[in-house]
This record gives sequence, structure tokens and C-alpha cells, in this order.
Amino acid sequence: MKIVFRVDSSLQMGVGHVMRCLTLAQALKDNGVNVEFICRKHKGNLIDKIYSNGFNVHELEVLEEIDDKLTHSHWLGAAQQQDADDCIDIFKVKKTDWLIVDHYALDDQWQKRLKPYYEKLMVIDDLADRKHQCDVLLDQNFGRSSQDYKYLVPTSANLLMGSEYALLRPEFEKYRQYSLNRRKDEKFKKLLINMGGTDTDNITGKVIERLQITKLPKDVEITIVMGKTAPHLASVIISANKLPHRSEVKVDVDNMAELMANADIAIGASGATTWERCCLGLPTIQLITAYNQEFIASKLNKINAIKLVEIDDVVENLENFQYWMKSTGESASKVTNGSGIKHVLECLV
Repeated sequence: MKIVFRVDSSLQMGVGHVMRCLTLAQALKDNGVNVEFICRKHKGNLIDKIYSNGFNVHELEVLEEIDDKLTHSHWLGAAQQQDADDCIDIFKVKKTDWLIVDHYALDDQWQKRLKPYYEKLMVIDDLADRKHQCDVLLDQNFGRSSQDYKYLVPTSANLLMGSEYALLRPEFEKYRQYSLNRRKDEKFKKLLINMGGTDTDNITGKVIERLQITKLPKDVEITIVMGKTAPHLASVIISANKLPHRSEVKVDVDNMAELMANADIAIGASGATTWERCCLGLPTIQLITAYNQEFIASKLNKINAIKLVEIDDVVENLENFQYWMKSTGESASKVTNGSGIKHVLECLV
């Protein structure tokens, strides 16, 4: 069986789409599937990371001509028709069994054009804002329902809705019980900060500024995680070294589950890592860093699975951690148990 992913990453769109596709790709590879990727060479892409994980990548150039049909059309780096033509040149060699698309800038027009070159199509989406001509659609957002896609997909489409389908790497399910057990002791000694892989708006730097005036326990250790393509990485390292507490900046880590499981509180963005923190019951002060995160954040905030705040409220919530940490962590742990990848695989292989 052959499966091809069409997904991109960049400084603008972040790395979450590629990372969750890599998680699914690795699980497929472990089940004997031949997996390949198609990616455009946007600035800040993760193509090298995909290669390093053992997958072939068909690289497409970024072009000047784009559509303005979709809200995120500018993320594609080409017009949809041109992107489809570029992909057709790749598929002409051999028809693929499954095409998996994770891209806000592609819709049913692109999918129909590619139809002769794949047997089945799976779409990974978060927005429910455009039509798809697919066999399977995955939206891993908590609170998402099939009604949100009622008029956007064929009636025959298999809809995988909700955080029970969250694409988490196996280590999160592995660390889940350990993480939940250590939270029975309501201590605050380790703070983890991760505002996404790129953090182009330097929210991390703004959080560090607030930490300078926050009255934290004296023995708190602060770990900051960033991607190597983050444009403000150097300045964050300088700022972190000036904090009054023991602080460390880690880059492109491969043990995020371990770091989260051993953290007592996190400060994070409302993106894909939300599900990782929930799986481990990690109490999180969460900020919205992009408007497409609003759905996730508002739903989780309503059930006390996160502390959704503005940047200026970080200090108050950290200083009063004892009033919300335990209850928020417990609510978060009920959102997903980390086994979503198994449910998704059942639909593909």
C-alpha cells in the first residue's frame, strides 16, 4: 500500500500540520505502508525533518501567483490549479492508494482535479470552513461534531470528530499514567513554556518579560522549548538567561512527552500541543496565538481544561496556582487518552 501526504510548514503557518502528519506517517510505516510526502519549500519548512524520519519528500517551489479564494490561500505558495498540476506530475508515475491532505489552502476543487490519481482521500482539518470531496475527514478538535461538516463533505464520508482521534505520538499514551500519578502531589517546581515551533510573534519573549516580575516559588525550574526555525530563538535564549530562576531553552526536542509529564504547570499556545498536554493532565495557562485556535481554546476553557488568559494575566494565574492547578489538570486529562492514532489507522489499513 502507498500513501502520500500533501502538507506544508513555514514560519507563517507553523509546524503543527507536518508534525501530526509525521505521527500518522510513522504509524503507517510501522504497519508496512509505503509513505511519501509532497511539500513546498516555504521559509521555515520541516522538509529536512521529514527526510530525517526516513520518508521521501517531493519538493515543490514557492511561486508568486496565488489564489484569493480561501481565507488561507496565501499559505499555499501557488494557485490551487498550479499546485494540483505539480502534484499530478508526481502521481503520474503510480496511482496512490490514499492521499492525505492537511492544508487550509486546499479544497474540493484541488481534490477533484487529483481524483484520477488516488483511490481514496483523507482530509485533516480544524476549521470547517470549506468544501471537501473526501472519503474520510478527521477534525481532532474537542467539541467538534459531524454537523459542522454537514454541507461540506459527501454524505458517504466517514467523519472522525473530536479529541478522541487526536494524532499523538505513542510516547504520550506511554507517559500518561506516570504523569497523572505524579500530579496527586500538588507541587509547583517545574514550569514548561512552549508557544509553538516557530512563534513568529515572539510570545515566548513576552511571557519571559512577565516572569521577571512574577513571584514564583524560589526553587522553580523553567524549561522553554522552541523549534530551530523560530526567528526569535537567539533573543529568547538571552532573555531566559536573565531570569531569576534556573532556566533552560531546549531546541527541537525529541522527548516532549517526558518534559510535559515531569512539568507541574505549562504556559502554551492553543495549537496542536494542546492535546499532548491534555493527555498528560498537565495544568496549562493557555494563550491564543492565531485566530484559528479560538474554537479549541473556547471549548476547553468552558470545561476548565485550560486557563485561557491574555498575556497580561499570566502573572496573576502563576502566583495563584494553588487555586486552579489540580482541578484544571484533572479536567484536561479527560479530553483525550492518547490512543487516537489507533482509531485513525483502523480507517486506513
